[in-house]
Amino acid sequence: MLKEFKKFAMKGNVIDLAVGIIIGGAFGKIVSSLVNDIIMPLFGLLLGKIDFSNLSYNVMNGEAVMLSIPYGQFIQNVVDFLIISFSIFVIIRFINSLQREEEEAEKKEEPKPSTSEVLLLEIRDLLKANLDQE
Repeated sequence: MLKEFKKFAMKGNVIDLAVGIIIGGAFGKIVSSLVNDIIMPLFGLLLGKIDFSNLSYNVMNGEAVMLSIPYGQFIQNVVDFLIISFSIFVIIRFINSLQREEEEAEKKEEPKPSTSEVLLLEIRDLLKANLDQE
């Protein structure tokens, strides 16, 4: 069972997936920092220095708070999601454009026939010419 697991774990797809998850986690931290440290303070500044993460709705019972609903954190998570989604979209769009350029370059460059192919074409043309004369 251990040998079978080792064989499974060492397949290329599993290793690629592990690398993708690690890079994704690191990318997520970068985007979270971008949102928390740069974007959200700018939004707060534009909206009168409001810190979204501290926004909440308090349900009161007289003077005591019975329930606090932190909707500001939800707003911050939505913005975080939108930025992550947009970042991934831009990266994939860039990668796809590079792949399209490569494919177009390959299509434009028709392979030149080898010398043996050129000779075979000449022989074919000569045979065809001889058949047409007869």
